[in-house]
Amino acid sequence: SDLGGAKSLPGEPPSPDAAVRARGTALHLLLERLPLLDRADWQGQAAALIPDPVLAADVLAEARAVLDDPALGFLFAPGTLAEVAVTGLWQDRPVTGSIDRLIVTPDRVLIVDYKSNAVIPPDPASVPEGILRQLGAYAQVLGQIYPDRRIETAVLWTRAPWFMSLPPDIVRGALSRATIPRATIP
Repeated sequence: SDLGGAKSLPGEPPSPDAAVRARGTALHLLLERLPLLDRADWQGQAAALIPDPVLAADVLAEARAVLDDPALGFLFAPGTLAEVAVTGLWQDRPVTGSIDRLIVTPDRVLIVDYKSNAVIPPDPASVPEGILRQLGAYAQVLGQIYPDRRIETAVLWTRAPWFMSLPPDIVRGALSRATIPRATIP
């Protein structure tokens, strides 16, 4: 769902071009598939999934940096979920999306969104509004599914790599400023 708001900081184009989108899609694909494979197979898998060898080498290097970071290992451990389709209601309007990484435990749900932005915000308060709204919507929907669990959101900035937890009040505030047009039913 389009909740409005910027998805990038100054210094980046407000609407990424096709090459930037293709890079992000390829990186997401590798972060979904590579954790399931032996490391020796990563390069071959990248070449099989991404026909452009220059793009494949670029995103494989970034994916390796993320996957090789011991501080991020918990995100890719067995039992975590990748590319989880989510559908629900917010303000009686449908919200749909795909959660990049989801970790569900008996007491909490962690929603992680990958961002490959070239310009990385220094702190959660500087995260672009559109990203916060998106994560707020996911938190809202998953809060309905898991009402007895703590819902947490975070961004994994892949270029750093850097895992940034987002305070709940920031994502709730951003979501409160979002609007979804009412669908017209013929």
